[in-house]
Amino acid sequence: MAKSKKKAETIFLVCEETGQYNYTLRKKPGGEKLRLKKYNPNLRKHTWHNEKKK
Repeated sequence: MAKSKKKAETIFLVCEETGQYNYTLRKKPGGEKLRLKKYNPNLRKHTWHNEKKK
């Protein structure tokens, strides 16, 4: 029997301050949701971004 592999899914990183979708990533399902400090080009500063599936 072959084990089924988890396929990577596309997720979006949404800015907490503006609600804009600024980044996309491919991640295997499972684990904790990402919360990263990324650059927001509209605000021209680093802000917190949360993982969201569309």
